[in-house]
Amino acid sequence: MRAIDLFSGFGGSSAGAVMAGAKVLWAGNHWKSAVDIHAKNHPDAVHVCQDLHQADWSQVPAHDLMMASPCCQGHSNARGKKSGNPQHDASRSTAWSVVSAAEFHRPPAIIVENVPEFLRWALYPAWEAAMQELGYSLAPHIVDCADLGVPQNRIRLFIVCTRSKSPLYLTLPKQPHKAADSFIDFTAGNWQPIDKPGRALNTMERVRNGRLQFGNRFLFSYYGKTKTGRALSRPIGTITTRDRWAVVDGDYMRMLIADENMRAMTFPRDYIRPSSNQLTTHMAGNAVPPKAMCEVIMALVASL
Repeated sequence: MRAIDLFSGFGGSSAGAVMAGAKVLWAGNHWKSAVDIHAKNHPDAVHVCQDLHQADWSQVPAHDLMMASPCCQGHSNARGKKSGNPQHDASRSTAWSVVSAAEFHRPPAIIVENVPEFLRWALYPAWEAAMQELGYSLAPHIVDCADLGVPQNRIRLFIVCTRSKSPLYLTLPKQPHKAADSFIDFTAGNWQPIDKPGRALNTMERVRNGRLQFGNRFLFSYYGKTKTGRALSRPIGTITTRDRWAVVDGDYMRMLIADENMRAMTFPRDYIRPSSNQLTTHMAGNAVPPKAMCEVIMALVASL
Protein backbone atom coordinates (compact mmCIF):
# COMPACT_ATOMS: atom_id res chain seq x y z
CA MET A 1 0.00 0.00 0.00
CA ARG A 2 1.30 3.45 -0.96
CA ALA A 3 0.52 6.25 1.50
CA ILE A 4 0.92 10.00 1.87
CA ASP A 5 0.75 12.02 5.09
CA LEU A 6 -0.82 15.48 5.23
CA PHE A 7 0.08 17.55 8.32
CA SER A 8 2.66 14.89 8.99
CA GLY A 9 4.24 16.60 12.00
CA PHE A 10 6.52 14.35 14.03
CA GLY A 11 5.48 11.36 11.91
CA GLY A 12 3.15 9.34 14.11
CA SER A 13 0.79 8.46 11.27
CA SER A 14 3.70 7.67 8.95
CA ALA A 15 5.36 5.45 11.56
CA GLY A 16 2.04 3.65 12.06
CA ALA A 17 1.65 3.17 8.32
CA VAL A 18 5.11 1.61 8.12
CA MET A 19 4.21 -0.71 11.02
CA ALA A 20 1.16 -1.77 8.98
CA GLY A 21 3.32 -2.56 5.96
CA ALA A 22 2.65 0.58 3.92
CA LYS A 23 5.24 2.66 2.06
CA VAL A 24 5.11 6.39 2.80
CA LEU A 25 5.75 8.28 -0.45
CA TRP A 26 5.15 11.91 0.52
CA ALA A 27 4.75 14.01 3.66
CA GLY A 28 3.86 17.66 4.08
CA ASN A 29 3.81 20.05 7.00
CA HIS A 30 4.28 23.78 7.57
CA TRP A 31 6.75 23.45 10.49
CA LYS A 32 10.34 23.06 9.31
CA SER A 33 11.61 21.42 12.51
CA ALA A 34 8.95 18.73 12.22
CA VAL A 35 9.62 18.21 8.52
CA ASP A 36 13.34 17.82 9.21
CA ILE A 37 12.72 15.16 11.87
CA HIS A 38 10.20 13.37 9.65
CA ALA A 39 12.74 13.31 6.81
CA LYS A 40 15.37 11.71 9.05
CA ASN A 41 12.97 8.92 9.97
CA HIS A 42 11.44 8.51 6.50
CA PRO A 43 14.33 9.34 4.15
CA ASP A 44 12.75 7.70 1.10
CA ALA A 45 9.66 9.92 1.17
CA VAL A 46 9.35 13.25 -0.62
CA HIS A 47 9.00 16.08 1.90
CA VAL A 48 7.51 19.54 1.50
CA CYS A 49 7.50 22.33 4.07
CA GLN A 50 4.64 24.68 3.32
CA ASP A 51 1.13 25.77 4.17
CA LEU A 52 -0.88 22.95 2.63
CA HIS A 53 -3.54 25.42 1.55
CA GLN A 54 -0.98 26.32 -1.12
CA ALA A 55 0.09 22.78 -2.04
CA ASP A 56 0.37 21.76 -5.69
CA TRP A 57 -1.27 18.35 -5.56
CA SER A 58 -0.05 17.53 -9.07
CA GLN A 59 3.42 17.20 -7.52
CA VAL A 60 2.22 14.56 -5.04
CA PRO A 61 2.62 10.93 -6.17
CA ALA A 62 -0.38 8.69 -6.75
CA HIS A 63 -1.29 6.72 -3.64
CA ASP A 64 -3.70 4.21 -2.17
CA LEU A 65 -4.10 5.83 1.25
CA MET A 66 -4.15 9.45 2.31
CA MET A 67 -3.59 10.12 6.02
CA ALA A 68 -4.39 13.59 7.31
CA SER A 69 -4.33 15.22 10.74
CA PRO A 70 -5.61 18.77 10.26
CA CYS A 71 -4.92 21.19 13.09
CA CYS A 72 -7.00 20.20 16.11
CA GLN A 73 -6.35 23.09 18.51
CA GLY A 74 -9.30 25.14 17.32
CA HIS A 75 -11.62 22.20 18.02
CA SER A 76 -10.15 20.83 21.23
CA ASN A 77 -11.76 21.60 24.57
CA ALA A 78 -8.23 21.94 25.93
CA ARG A 79 -7.49 24.91 23.67
CA GLY A 80 -10.82 26.13 22.43
CA LYS A 81 -12.70 29.41 22.78
CA LYS A 82 -12.21 29.53 26.54
CA SER A 83 -8.45 29.44 26.02
CA GLY A 84 -8.46 32.31 23.56
CA ASN A 85 -8.96 30.49 20.26
CA PRO A 86 -11.62 32.28 18.19
CA GLN A 87 -14.77 30.46 17.15
CA HIS A 88 -13.72 30.73 13.50
CA ASP A 89 -9.98 30.61 12.96
CA ALA A 90 -7.38 29.67 10.39
CA SER A 91 -6.46 26.41 12.12
CA ARG A 92 -9.89 24.90 11.43
CA SER A 93 -9.60 25.73 7.75
CA THR A 94 -6.71 23.29 7.37
CA ALA A 95 -9.34 20.54 6.99
CA TRP A 96 -10.20 21.93 3.56
CA SER A 97 -6.76 20.90 2.32
CA VAL A 98 -7.96 17.30 2.65
CA VAL A 99 -10.84 18.08 0.29
CA SER A 100 -8.49 19.78 -2.15
CA ALA A 101 -6.06 16.84 -2.18
CA ALA A 102 -8.89 14.31 -2.44
CA GLU A 103 -10.42 16.19 -5.39
CA PHE A 104 -7.18 15.92 -7.34
CA HIS A 105 -6.10 12.36 -6.48
CA ARG A 106 -9.30 10.49 -5.52
CA PRO A 107 -7.40 7.80 -3.56
CA PRO A 108 -9.34 4.66 -2.60
CA ALA A 109 -9.11 5.44 1.12
CA ILE A 110 -8.52 8.43 3.37
CA ILE A 111 -8.06 8.43 7.15
CA VAL A 112 -8.59 11.78 8.85
CA GLU A 113 -7.44 11.95 12.48
CA ASN A 114 -8.55 14.67 14.88
CA VAL A 115 -10.23 15.27 18.23
CA PRO A 116 -13.89 14.17 18.58
CA GLU A 117 -14.96 17.83 18.76
CA PHE A 118 -14.17 18.04 15.04
CA LEU A 119 -17.59 16.49 14.45
CA ARG A 120 -19.19 19.47 16.23
CA TRP A 121 -17.41 22.07 14.08
CA ALA A 122 -19.99 24.47 12.62
CA LEU A 123 -18.63 23.77 9.14
CA TYR A 124 -18.34 20.00 9.54
CA PRO A 125 -21.61 19.34 7.64
CA ALA A 126 -20.27 21.37 4.72
CA TRP A 127 -16.89 19.60 4.89
CA GLU A 128 -18.63 16.21 5.01
CA ALA A 129 -20.85 17.18 2.07
CA ALA A 130 -17.78 18.19 0.04
CA MET A 131 -16.15 14.82 0.67
CA GLN A 132 -19.37 13.03 -0.24
CA GLU A 133 -19.62 15.07 -3.45
CA LEU A 134 -16.22 13.65 -4.38
CA GLY A 135 -17.62 10.14 -4.01
CA TYR A 136 -16.56 9.31 -0.46
CA SER A 137 -18.62 7.70 2.27
CA LEU A 138 -17.53 8.77 5.74
CA ALA A 139 -17.39 6.54 8.81
CA PRO A 140 -16.36 8.36 12.00
CA HIS A 141 -14.77 6.23 14.71
CA ILE A 142 -14.20 7.67 18.19
CA VAL A 143 -11.52 5.56 19.83
CA ASP A 144 -9.63 5.40 23.11
CA CYS A 145 -6.12 4.67 21.90
CA ALA A 146 -5.60 2.52 25.01
CA ASP A 147 -7.94 -0.01 23.38
CA LEU A 148 -5.56 -0.20 20.42
CA GLY A 149 -2.48 -1.10 22.45
CA VAL A 150 -1.26 2.40 23.35
CA PRO A 151 -0.36 2.72 27.07
CA GLN A 152 -2.32 5.95 27.21
CA ASN A 153 -5.96 6.96 27.54
CA ARG A 154 -6.20 9.25 24.51
CA ILE A 155 -9.62 9.74 22.93
CA ARG A 156 -9.32 10.50 19.24
CA LEU A 157 -11.45 10.58 16.11
CA PHE A 158 -10.55 8.58 13.02
CA ILE A 159 -12.79 9.30 10.01
CA VAL A 160 -12.48 6.50 7.47
CA CYS A 161 -13.37 7.79 4.00
CA THR A 162 -13.84 5.22 1.25
CA ARG A 163 -15.17 5.31 -2.28
CA SER A 164 -17.99 2.96 -1.39
CA LYS A 165 -21.78 3.22 -1.43
CA SER A 166 -21.99 2.94 2.35
CA PRO A 167 -19.70 4.09 5.16
CA LEU A 168 -17.10 1.49 6.07
CA TYR A 169 -17.16 0.96 9.82
CA LEU A 170 -14.12 -0.97 10.93
CA THR A 171 -13.92 -3.85 13.35
CA LEU A 172 -11.20 -2.45 15.57
CA PRO A 173 -9.50 -4.65 18.15
CA LYS A 174 -10.01 -4.02 21.84
CA GLN A 175 -6.67 -5.01 23.26
CA PRO A 176 -5.78 -5.43 26.94
CA HIS A 177 -4.69 -2.10 28.36
CA LYS A 178 -0.97 -1.56 28.85
CA ALA A 179 0.15 -0.07 32.13
CA ALA A 180 2.11 3.17 32.51
CA ASP A 181 4.85 1.31 34.38
CA SER A 182 5.64 -0.46 31.09
CA PHE A 183 7.48 2.65 29.89
CA ILE A 184 8.60 4.47 33.06
CA ASP A 185 12.27 4.10 34.01
CA PHE A 186 12.72 4.74 37.73
CA THR A 187 16.49 4.82 37.31
CA ALA A 188 16.41 7.76 34.88
CA GLY A 189 15.63 11.44 35.09
CA ASN A 190 16.24 14.30 37.48
CA TRP A 191 14.57 13.35 40.76
CA GLN A 192 13.86 16.12 43.26
CA PRO A 193 12.67 16.02 46.89
CA ILE A 194 8.93 16.45 47.09
CA ASP A 195 9.11 18.39 50.33
CA LYS A 196 11.26 21.36 49.39
CA PRO A 197 10.85 25.12 49.80
CA GLY A 198 8.65 26.73 47.20
CA ARG A 199 6.74 23.60 46.23
CA ALA A 200 3.19 24.62 45.24
CA LEU A 201 0.38 23.76 47.63
CA ASN A 202 -1.63 22.18 44.81
CA THR A 203 1.30 19.88 44.04
CA MET A 204 1.59 18.84 47.68
CA GLU A 205 -2.14 18.14 47.80
CA ARG A 206 -1.93 15.94 44.72
CA VAL A 207 1.02 14.03 46.17
CA ARG A 208 -0.77 13.59 49.48
CA ASN A 209 -3.91 12.27 47.78
CA GLY A 210 -1.84 10.01 45.52
CA ARG A 211 -0.07 8.46 48.50
CA LEU A 212 -3.40 7.74 50.18
CA GLN A 213 -4.63 5.99 47.03
CA PHE A 214 -1.57 4.24 45.65
CA GLY A 215 1.26 4.19 48.17
CA ASN A 216 4.79 5.31 47.33
CA ARG A 217 4.77 5.06 43.54
CA PHE A 218 2.21 6.71 41.30
CA LEU A 219 1.61 9.38 38.67
CA PHE A 220 -0.19 12.67 38.93
CA SER A 221 -1.11 15.52 36.61
CA TYR A 222 1.15 18.44 37.46
CA TYR A 223 -1.39 21.02 36.33
CA GLY A 224 -5.12 21.20 35.72
CA LYS A 225 -8.08 20.55 37.97
CA THR A 226 -7.21 16.95 38.91
CA LYS A 227 -6.43 16.64 42.62
CA THR A 228 -5.77 12.91 42.76
CA GLY A 229 -3.04 10.53 41.67
CA ARG A 230 -3.08 7.88 38.97
CA ALA A 231 -2.07 4.26 39.35
CA LEU A 232 0.96 3.01 37.46
CA SER A 233 -0.95 -0.19 36.73
CA ARG A 234 -3.26 1.56 34.25
CA PRO A 235 -2.52 3.57 31.08
CA ILE A 236 -1.32 7.11 31.60
CA GLY A 237 -3.65 9.97 30.72
CA THR A 238 -3.30 11.98 27.54
CA ILE A 239 0.24 13.02 26.67
CA THR A 240 0.18 16.71 25.76
CA THR A 241 2.58 19.11 24.07
CA ARG A 242 4.08 20.28 27.35
CA ASP A 243 5.26 18.56 30.52
CA ARG A 244 2.10 17.40 32.23
CA TRP A 245 2.74 14.14 34.04
CA ALA A 246 4.86 13.74 37.15
CA VAL A 247 5.93 10.44 38.69
CA VAL A 248 6.44 9.92 42.42
CA ASP A 249 8.83 7.43 43.97
CA GLY A 250 8.77 7.65 47.77
CA ASP A 251 9.91 11.11 48.86
CA TYR A 252 11.06 12.11 45.37
CA MET A 253 9.36 13.15 42.15
CA ARG A 254 10.16 14.21 38.61
CA MET A 255 8.41 15.00 35.35
CA LEU A 256 8.31 12.33 32.66
CA ILE A 257 11.42 12.43 30.51
CA ALA A 258 11.26 12.80 26.72
CA ASP A 259 12.00 9.13 26.03
CA GLU A 260 9.12 8.10 28.30
CA ASN A 261 6.77 10.40 26.40
CA MET A 262 7.99 8.78 23.18
CA ARG A 263 7.26 5.29 24.52
CA ALA A 264 3.88 6.38 25.89
CA MET A 265 3.05 7.46 22.34
CA THR A 266 4.39 4.10 20.99
CA PHE A 267 7.12 5.51 18.78
CA PRO A 268 9.74 2.86 17.95
CA ARG A 269 12.77 2.93 20.24
CA ASP A 270 15.07 3.70 17.30
CA TYR A 271 12.93 6.63 16.13
CA ILE A 272 15.11 9.72 15.70
CA ARG A 273 13.95 12.65 17.83
CA PRO A 274 15.16 16.21 18.43
CA SER A 275 18.06 16.65 20.84
CA SER A 276 15.91 19.06 22.85
CA ASN A 277 13.74 17.31 25.45
CA GLN A 278 11.26 20.20 25.36
CA LEU A 279 10.88 20.03 21.59
CA THR A 280 10.55 16.25 21.70
CA THR A 281 7.78 16.51 24.29
CA HIS A 282 5.97 19.10 22.18
CA MET A 283 6.23 17.11 18.95
CA ALA A 284 5.35 13.78 20.51
CA GLY A 285 2.34 15.20 22.34
CA ASN A 286 1.03 16.64 19.09
CA ALA A 287 1.43 13.39 17.17
CA VAL A 288 -0.79 10.44 16.32
CA PRO A 289 0.24 7.35 18.31
CA PRO A 290 1.84 5.09 15.70
CA LYS A 291 0.33 1.94 17.20
CA ALA A 292 -3.17 3.42 16.96
CA MET A 293 -2.78 4.39 13.30
CA CYS A 294 -1.27 0.99 12.55
CA GLU A 295 -4.32 -0.80 13.99
CA VAL A 296 -6.74 1.44 12.08
CA ILE A 297 -4.91 0.83 8.80
CA MET A 298 -4.76 -2.93 9.32
CA ALA A 299 -8.48 -3.01 10.10
CA LEU A 300 -9.13 -0.93 6.98
CA VAL A 301 -7.08 -3.27 4.77
CA ALA A 302 -8.89 -6.27 6.23
CA SER A 303 -12.27 -4.67 5.38
CA LEU A 304 -11.54 -3.68 1.79
